[in-house]
Amino acid sequence: MVARLIYRDGLMLVIDKPAGFAVHKGPKGGESLEDYFDALRFGLPRPPALAHRLDRDTSGCLVLGRHRKALAELGRLFKSGQVGKTYWAVVEGGPAEDEGRIDLPLGRRDVSRGWWMKHDPQGQPATTIWKVMGRGSSPSPRPNSGLPEFGRLDWPKSDKSDFGWGEGRGEGGSPGTESVEGPPHPVNLAPPQAGDESVPSAAGGDLSIPSPACGGGLGRGQAASSGAGGSPLPHPPPQAGEGAGGASGAAGVFNQRFTWLALEPLTGRTHQLRVHCAASGWPIVGDAIYRNSPRSGGPALHLHAREIVVPLYKNREPIRVMAPAPLHMYERLQACGWMGEIFTLID
Repeated sequence: MVARLIYRDGLMLVIDKPAGFAVHKGPKGGESLEDYFDALRFGLPRPPALAHRLDRDTSGCLVLGRHRKALAELGRLFKSGQVGKTYWAVVEGGPAEDEGRIDLPLGRRDVSRGWWMKHDPQGQPATTIWKVMGRGSSPSPRPNSGLPEFGRLDWPKSDKSDFGWGEGRGEGGSPGTESVEGPPHPVNLAPPQAGDESVPSAAGGDLSIPSPACGGGLGRGQAASSGAGGSPLPHPPPQAGEGAGGASGAAGVFNQRFTWLALEPLTGRTHQLRVHCAASGWPIVGDAIYRNSPRSGGPALHLHAREIVVPLYKNREPIRVMAPAPLHMYERLQACGWMGEIFTLID
């Protein structure tokens, strides 16, 4: 778990949550991230606790409070909407416009399952701001074609337990922020090329996250840039009736179109981004709940909590932390113009 740490100071921690893990135990029990929080005490008498939650299948920035006073303040900031959150998603098809806003109230689809949501005019207000970061397409097999699925990721159980990232720091200074002096060692975490068997491991080092060319997303009142120069990539939007793909010339294969989005939820409803994208006609890749994705054997959910901005300390700049893009999103992000990113490790 220490290897997933991307920010640490006297009041809070931020970890890079892996996809496929629940943050806490459900009614049926099972493994969760909370099982590993004792390793994050760093000298304090009690382990940290969750300041907010992410879905099991969502990866990225997860904030923990290190003690009760810190948790109370973080809870107040999240509840009042003062914490900035930007997510990256890859969706099927995509919007015709380059940016926009979704205002769709949400309510429960099934009272017995409170997490299952739908658009409900009488539900709770929910607002999401989105911006296109890039567009692309890739060959994908038709159903029952027998061809391998594009971007499929099968996680062995041992890989889920081995978190594989170095301990590190996010951006933004704050009182009590811990750092380690030493020479920087740049590690290129660009998407692996043909023939590569793995990406460099960052275990044992500190993770300092710069502002890569592709940007963290919308932020608060900031424009997002694309992976290739600051404007949405010039790929034509899907036409009516195309959905996730149009026919191509290859036998048994169609051209599947994707859009890379930066999403900023202004409210924090359950499954808000997933329902908003699906209701808009461009569901998130790998969403087995709000689109017809297979529950096993298909791509993982392409939703990543890319950046968190926490105004934790008065009279100081907010703490800004970014989590690296997860491996299972590399291929489709590349198809949409993502150029990879570089993280600097400090001994």
